[in-house]
Amino acid sequence: MSEAARLPVRLTPGASADRIDGWDVDAEGRPVLQVRVRARPVEGEANAALLKLLAKTLGVPKSAVTLDRGGQSRLKMIAVDGLSDEDLRARLTGL
Repeated sequence: MSEAARLPVRLTPGASADRIDGWDVDAEGRPVLQVRVRARPVEGEANAALLKLLAKTLGVPKSAVTLDRGGQSRLKMIAVDGLSDEDLRARLTGL
């Protein structure tokens, strides 16, 4: 069974550019990655843009990045196949 890292994300759709703003904490004090995408939250467009941006940033195929939870929410849980949580954090260090 392949490993899948889990990545908590706070997504802001309708931004001026696709970008990763870095780490923040949610209301419970858990770390979340702040991400903005140009796409609007219509018919899954913002979620698709998020997955594409994360795949490119992490250097993994788009098929390895999936939406695990939070399809209609700003707070999402992303699964990244083939990376451990440590690998994931290392690739996002400095963002």
